[in-house]
Amino acid sequence: MTKPNELRLLPWSGPEGKPCYLSTDERGGYMSRLADNVEAVQLGTAAELLEEASETLNDRDVAPDEMRRLANELSGALRSVLRVATSRGHLLAVGEQRS
Repeated sequence: MTKPNELRLLPWSGPEGKPCYLSTDERGGYMSRLADNVEAVQLGTAAELLEEASETLNDRDVAPDEMRRLANELSGALRSVLRVATSRGHLLAVGEQRS
């Protein structure tokens, strides 16, 4: 088992939007692999949205509803990417402490 300060922030929220954490020493365990896969999908989605945003911002005829939809999706993607960055930054710090 990991120490309480070595919990992994998972890339999804629990009930009421509260963060979920994983406590395990198995980096290759099922939940760790699942979290890695979800993070990869979230980062891929953010990259696709960034490309879409660049195209949309260059379109002078874009409808306000389309711009609002894109802003909402970008906001969600940014939230996911921030969670991934926080989790990975914590994992890096824990790894450095063990070295």
